[in-house]
Amino acid sequence: MKIAVVYNRESRNVINLFGVPNREKYGKETIRLITTALKRGRHQVATFEADKFLIENLEGFMPRVLKGESPGLVFNLSYGIQGQARYTHVPSILEMVGIPYTGSGPMAHSLSLDKVVAKMIFRQRGLPTPDFAVLDQPDSPLPEMEFPLIVKPKDEAVSFGLRIVHDEEELREGAGTIFENFRKPVLVEKYIDGREVNVALIGNDPPQALPPVELLFGDEGPAIYTEMDKKRTSGREVKQHCPADLPSDVLEHVQRISVEAFRALGCRDSARVDLRIDREWNCYILEINSLASLGRGGSLPLAARQVGLDYDALINRLVEVAAARYFATPTPVTLGPGKGKGEGAALFDYITGRRDRMETRLRHLCRLQSRTGDPTGARRVARDLGQTMEEIGLAPAADFTDDRTCWLWQSPRGFEGGTLLLAHSDVPLPGGTPVQSFRRSPEFLFGEGIGTSRAPLVVAEYALRALKAKRELKNMRLGLMVYADEGRGAFYSEQLIARAAAKAGRVLVLRPQTSDGQIILQRRGCVDFLLTGEGRPTKLGGTGRYQGAFAWLASRMGELAELSSRKKRLGVSITDIDLESIPLFLPHRFEAKLTVSYYAEKVLEETLVEIRKILGGVGREVDWRLERISDRPPMKGRSVNRRMAEVMEETARAWDLPFSTSTSLWPSVAGLAAPENPVLCGLGPTAEEMYTDRERIHRISLIQQTLLVAQFLYNRKFQ
Repeated sequence: MKIAVVYNRESRNVINLFGVPNREKYGKETIRLITTALKRGRHQVATFEADKFLIENLEGFMPRVLKGESPGLVFNLSYGIQGQARYTHVPSILEMVGIPYTGSGPMAHSLSLDKVVAKMIFRQRGLPTPDFAVLDQPDSPLPEMEFPLIVKPKDEAVSFGLRIVHDEEELREGAGTIFENFRKPVLVEKYIDGREVNVALIGNDPPQALPPVELLFGDEGPAIYTEMDKKRTSGREVKQHCPADLPSDVLEHVQRISVEAFRALGCRDSARVDLRIDREWNCYILEINSLASLGRGGSLPLAARQVGLDYDALINRLVEVAAARYFATPTPVTLGPGKGKGEGAALFDYITGRRDRMETRLRHLCRLQSRTGDPTGARRVARDLGQTMEEIGLAPAADFTDDRTCWLWQSPRGFEGGTLLLAHSDVPLPGGTPVQSFRRSPEFLFGEGIGTSRAPLVVAEYALRALKAKRELKNMRLGLMVYADEGRGAFYSEQLIARAAAKAGRVLVLRPQTSDGQIILQRRGCVDFLLTGEGRPTKLGGTGRYQGAFAWLASRMGELAELSSRKKRLGVSITDIDLESIPLFLPHRFEAKLTVSYYAEKVLEETLVEIRKILGGVGREVDWRLERISDRPPMKGRSVNRRMAEVMEETARAWDLPFSTSTSLWPSVAGLAAPENPVLCGLGPTAEEMYTDRERIHRISLIQQTLLVAQFLYNRKFQ
């Protein structure tokens, strides 16, 4: 599970600073201990200051999750920055935006902080609490109560301003100090001469009362736990003894009334009840700390050790009880995201538990520049992938690797007759396109080539890693082929790809999904021709019939486009033009790319005949030449493709993953697969704005597609 540890220490990132500032904060060492404990509990952990950037930070850390995957959870340590009811600030924000968190909600924190309201509720519930009065102003009449008394702020914690007063003068002095420092009403409470104990509680419905901890004050100073004692500046050591040495009936009584107090204020998950016990064994509830300290030396960790929870176990237990409350499990067991999913649960847990690593890997690959036509960049990416494949347990297949544009790695049993994963390592962007840095948003991941190239490579890597972790990879016939000339229509790699695809039993092409998120069963083919032409130079402004080579080409572009036919599944167009001219002369030479998108080879051949007719005879006005520069065969919508898609859809349904199928006008190397072998395309993450400097993928789709590919390979139903 992703857990964000949220606290207040240094940050003052607020719009304005006003009101009473927070005087409580966790030490760095305690925060470190908590995060370490959570990591040992196999959680993904990050820490955040609870300030105005909190929601933005949490959105980045806790993206949307898959169905069945535990959502992120905040481990709340926040005492707030400033103002009233500080403990309620972070829980209120989290309630508003819908993020689960540990500990009590805003109402319980508010009631617990307001000691007067809490005591009134205790009285209403028949729970014992010392007599009290409230001084609303510095000059308020003094209560008619027998000294000694306790004075403290009405709604503060950690014993701030707490002291014993023995007469009216000390009472006025103590109350005046509180008014001056805290600007809050003063709670005046009867002092209970006797012993002080704390009862920590963990859980819900019902909460479990841990063994009481007694505070031993010694012979020096007042027998109360002051702020200076807690900060260890009082000059004395207040010791803790657990379990408290109490008669069994008293021990049972303090635990029972502590549970009742916890419920009376609506606390959740954990809290600490502070009590006094007089010399006749009468017990009195002083207050509840709804955000009890988790410092290693605190009462809660000490009491937890008495019931077998060491520090790490305590911290993870708090996560368990909060998760049980949110996710409606009957008991606070450790919640694994794949519970109830059967044999494939280990793959689910492996992949969903490595979101951060996958995104870190994606960032690394996006930083490796390898645009089409950059052989140095292509080799750099290939070396990186080679090291990764060696770590996973795949070896190079020399017969299908040229170390320039094509590389293939295979499992110990080889890939022949098994599954071939296909992806490309080049980024097909125009040379002048600005480089896009990797960045995250709550819904998207951005980066150079992130959808066209990098994210599909991460899908392949972590599907393989998950299979290795499941100890299945060594038993599979499986290969990963990566080529580096997608931007050139796989012109140089197509023969190796076709050979490998013919050897495999099935092919999965990790091209990105479109924004509709559909798997592709059928694609058109595409042929690119280089049309070059040269005519005689003609002066600018000439009035003759012949207006130069470009005018000749322009007059034919419309006729070429009219060859397109939806019925024939055919598209014809000039897609790029370069002109050459002499100063003050019309362009006399051109190079144009003529693209033909088609599905049926017969239609393509008929179209080529028509194209040559439109261009006319060579040399009459323009000497032209038509040269085929790339040819991607169509991916036929064969029945074997549909059957494999049906099996994959079963996998998707079992894991509540989105799945639908479609056809595409865009070509891909899927058309190079042997006619008898099933092939599916578009198994990469969902991408938008491809081939631009705004390219991005849907963040959740990186996990979805990795899980889909891994589970499909693991099931091995389609062999």
